[in-house]
Amino acid sequence: MLEIGQIIDGKYKILNVIGKGGMSIVYLAMNEKANKQWAIKEVRKDGKQDFDVVKQGLVAEIDMLKRFNHPNLPSIVDVIDGDGTFLIVMDYIEGNALDKKLQEEGAQNQEDVIAWSKQLCDVLGYLHSRKPPIIYRDMKPSNIMLKPDGTVMLIDFGTAREFKYAGVADTTCLGTRGYAAPEQFGGQGQTDARTDIYCLGATMYHLVTGHNPGVYPYKMYPIRQWNNLLSSGLEEIILKCTQQNPEERYQTCAELMYALEHYQDLDAESKRSQNIKWRTFIATSALSLIMAGGAVGFKSLEKAKTADTYDNYLITASTAPPAEAYKLYDKAIELKPESSEAYFALLNYIDGDNSLTQSEHTKFKQLTDGTSDKKRKEAFKKADKDNYSLFCYDVGMAYFFDYSSSNGQDPMKEGARQSLVWFGEMDLDALAKAAESDDRSDAENIKDKASVIYQMAKFRNSGTEFNSRGDQQYGYIDFWNDNLKLMDMDLENTNNATVALSFYTQFATTVYARADEFYYALKSVARDGELKEKLGEILEKAENIEHCTSYDPVKNPKQVENLEAMVASAMNAVEKTAAQKPSKGGAAQ
Repeated sequence: MLEIGQIIDGKYKILNVIGKGGMSIVYLAMNEKANKQWAIKEVRKDGKQDFDVVKQGLVAEIDMLKRFNHPNLPSIVDVIDGDGTFLIVMDYIEGNALDKKLQEEGAQNQEDVIAWSKQLCDVLGYLHSRKPPIIYRDMKPSNIMLKPDGTVMLIDFGTAREFKYAGVADTTCLGTRGYAAPEQFGGQGQTDARTDIYCLGATMYHLVTGHNPGVYPYKMYPIRQWNNLLSSGLEEIILKCTQQNPEERYQTCAELMYALEHYQDLDAESKRSQNIKWRTFIATSALSLIMAGGAVGFKSLEKAKTADTYDNYLITASTAPPAEAYKLYDKAIELKPESSEAYFALLNYIDGDNSLTQSEHTKFKQLTDGTSDKKRKEAFKKADKDNYSLFCYDVGMAYFFDYSSSNGQDPMKEGARQSLVWFGEMDLDALAKAAESDDRSDAENIKDKASVIYQMAKFRNSGTEFNSRGDQQYGYIDFWNDNLKLMDMDLENTNNATVALSFYTQFATTVYARADEFYYALKSVARDGELKEKLGEILEKAENIEHCTSYDPVKNPKQVENLEAMVASAMNAVEKTAAQKPSKGGAAQ
């Protein structure tokens, strides 16, 4: 146990204990030089025979949190692995967990619960939008910190997981009884975004009624059974969130957020009021139809119905088999070609497994271009330049890294050719703006990354045929420099392990295939030693990727092993070239 007043790592002074758990102690610490308070979580090694397992879970949680950037999530700033302890330095969150507030005050004000729930819904939506999606799985009052300004923070990612599309039954008893959805107890399918929606519904139930669903009889009753002054609209929302069948819950956090923002419209009193207004409207419809106000009213209704149909198409398509899904995406895009949601959803459906086949390419092109003309993309671009540029970037990346051809073409070259079509449509400033708005983890360097990969795609598409005069606009040294820039961008954390593996493997493959050209081009500027040095760095990155939370050895079997083998081949090719005398005119640019 750390001592009050003790200085950790030469900069963190322990002030006092602020929390204790079965496996850890949390301290308040001060970095006196920076005049900033931090929380330090200590997990001691002594007395824990399974500490390696505990540490593995902690490392996974830390790696996950490091990739997040959201106002309702804490940040990890330091990790200290000492002889007797494992310390995690993180944001200090002033305030108390909501379970303590429940113990002291009982049921919470309905409006406060709705305000907190909207914040939690937003942060869950952010997690679900990561690539791959993050499923939190342990929403409950004790994992929610309430700050003095009314902001809530979601803590403790020990049970969170990355969603695996093929993991049909991958969950075994992770979560907290009473708050956990049925699928969290194994044998009933895998957990997904709808699991978190159930847990949030159970949390809302506890907060607004004061009755803990995690104690006997482990049931949730309609909330107005406990307090008939509560909103019937909120009751309806909680009931829908906590349906046993995931298909009967809200399917996305966006749906739930909309319901929370309009919960009063769901109230029985509101429904009765709307029915009276509707009957009055019908009775006077003959007159309304010839008035401008009536025309506007019907137009509004038509728009609302269109939006509802559009959303339903996308929700249904996301879990439908390909043939049906493509029809639904086609209908959605045809209905609202100017809206970005269907385009991004279609791309995620097709490339969600980090594999873009030739048949998927054909279908994707047909649906985004339209069967008879190219007005669909043009409508999207005209209506939303920022998101259109972000979409072009995502599609270009998918083709560059994930395309696989089945007709005898070189997949790397063909993928580069297809990516150029999309990269050429980007506006870099609009791309950066959209990435920042979307909270992309690579928003800071996305313009540089887009420019670099665009140039690499041009190089790869050219067939890398360069003559000895070096008079091309983009040559081997340019290609090499751009690869080094990407290596410095930490792809495995700002994108994911699959993208990083694909990039490093393609890099090593290109060096292997053109070892002579790269060697002599770099030798001409006294940089030939970089070849083996950077290949060695890739080997180190390969080892690190195996420990990334985004790396799935089941989904990507032998990818690290294949990368290491390709690097070894590239090393041998470089050594063989270095041992030879350069041929006449062999110094390629």
